[in-house]
Amino acid sequence: MGKDSKAIKGKGKLLSFFPTGEYYFTKGLKAYHRRDFEKAKRYLQRAFQLEPGEPMIACQLALVWTEIGGYENSNRLLHLILDELDPEMTECHYFLANNYAHLGFFKDATHHSRLYLELEEDGEFADDAEDLLELLMMEGVDDDDELFEEDDLMSRQEEARNLLESGYFPKAIEMLTSIVEEYPEYWSAYNNLALAHFYLGETEQAHEVLYDVLERNPGNLHALCNLLVFANYRRDTKETERLIGILKKIKPIMTEHQFKLGATFALSGEYSLAYECLRKLHRRGYEGDGPFYYWYSYAAYYTGREKLAQSLWKKVIAISPDKEGGEPWNDASAPGGIETQSRAIVEKLCSDHTEERLFAIFLASVSRNSQELFQSSEFFGNEKLGDHERAYLTYLKEGKRSPAADAHDTAELLYQWYRPIGALEAGLFLMWFSVFEEAEKQGHSLKNTAGWAAATAHVWHKLRNDKVPMDQLVDQYGVSSGTIRKYAKLIMGCMR
Repeated sequence: MGKDSKAIKGKGKLLSFFPTGEYYFTKGLKAYHRRDFEKAKRYLQRAFQLEPGEPMIACQLALVWTEIGGYENSNRLLHLILDELDPEMTECHYFLANNYAHLGFFKDATHHSRLYLELEEDGEFADDAEDLLELLMMEGVDDDDELFEEDDLMSRQEEARNLLESGYFPKAIEMLTSIVEEYPEYWSAYNNLALAHFYLGETEQAHEVLYDVLERNPGNLHALCNLLVFANYRRDTKETERLIGILKKIKPIMTEHQFKLGATFALSGEYSLAYECLRKLHRRGYEGDGPFYYWYSYAAYYTGREKLAQSLWKKVIAISPDKEGGEPWNDASAPGGIETQSRAIVEKLCSDHTEERLFAIFLASVSRNSQELFQSSEFFGNEKLGDHERAYLTYLKEGKRSPAADAHDTAELLYQWYRPIGALEAGLFLMWFSVFEEAEKQGHSLKNTAGWAAATAHVWHKLRNDKVPMDQLVDQYGVSSGTIRKYAKLIMGCMR
C-alpha cells in the first residue's frame, strides 16, 4: 500500500466480516502472480471501489489492464495516480512509456521514458526504461521530433479503417496513401492500404505494398498475416503452406499480435494453430471483443470442442446480435460470410444501386434467416425496388420464370465455388448482377447459366490478375473453353 495508508496497520482486517480494500487487494495480488488476470482484475476493481484514494491499488490494477491489452484503461489509472493520488510514484512514468509504445504513441513513450530516468536514475526500472528509449531512438523518434503527431494520425487512421470496413475502398486508399506519405514508418497504415487495394481487385498493388513493408521492416507480423490471407483467397496452396510455415515459428509477445496471428490462422482454416494462439491469449486473462470470441469459437468447434464453442458463441451474440445464424456448427454458414448477417443484407437492399439490391435478394435467398428476411417490411415496403428486383422476388416466391430467374441460377452456380461471401467475393457477385442488368438491356439470352457463371468467374479473376487455369473453370462449370470465351466477350461488352 502507499506510505501513509492506514489499512496495513491491522492484519485482522483481512479476516473482517466486511472485507476491506486491502482484503481484495491481497487476493488480487495473488491472482496476478498466478497470472490469473481475469480474477486479479475483478478483485482489484473491487478494492479500488472500496479505497479509491489508494494509489497502490490503482497502480496494480493498471498493470493488470496492461497484461490483458487494455492499454487505454491502464493509462487512465496511471495518469490519475500522477495527477491526483501520488505524484511521487515515479514508476508510473515507466509504465506509461511502455503502454504508449504498445499503442504506437512513440513521442509520448519517449517523453515518459526520459522523465522516469530523470527522476529515478538508479530506479528499479531504469535499465528497462533505457532499453525502451534505445528502441524508440532506433525508430527515429526524438522528444522534439514532430514525426508522430498522434492525435491527428490516429483519428485519420480510424477514419480510413471505417472507410475500409464500409466498402469505400477508393476513399480509403486515398486517405491511407496520404498517411504513409507523411508517416513513412507507420506500418499499420501500409497494411490497411494493402487490404484496400486487394478488396478493390488491385492485387499487384496490394502485394507491392506488403513486400515494401517487409523489405523495410523485416518480420512485420501484420504484413505476413495479410499475405497469408491473400494467398488463401487466391487458393494458392504452395504460397499458403510457405507462409504458414513461417508464421508457425513466430511466438508474439504483444496481445494485439497474438490475436492477429490466431485470427489469421482461423480465417485460413488452420484451426488447430488458431486454437493454440487464442487459447493462450484467453488463459492470460484477455477478454477481447466480438471478433476475438468469434474466431475462438470457430477454432474451438473445428478442433472438436463443441461445448466451449457454444459458450464462446454466447459472448459473440451478446456483443454482436447480428452474428446470430453464423454459428460454426451451422453447415450453411462459414466464417465471415455476409449471407449470415441479416443487418448487412437489409442495408444492401436499401442501396441506391440496382446491382446491390439484386445482390441483397440473392444473399437473403441463401441465408438461414431467408423466411424472416423475405417477410420483413424492408422487402415488401421498399420503394427503391425496381422491375428487376420485383421480378426476382416473384420468382423466389412463386417460381415464375423471368430473366431474373436466370440471373439467380447463375449466382447459385457461382456460390458453389465462392462461399462464404466475404468482402472479396462480394465483388464477384456485384459484378455479375451489374452485368445481368446490362445484358438484359442489350437483349442477350441468359438461359445458358453455366456459360455466364464460368465466364463471370473468368473475367473477374482476369481483372484481379489471379492465375486461374481455363481447364479448372471448364471442369467446375461443365462448359467448353470456347463457350467461356464467347460469354466473356459479352461480359466485357456489358462492362464498357
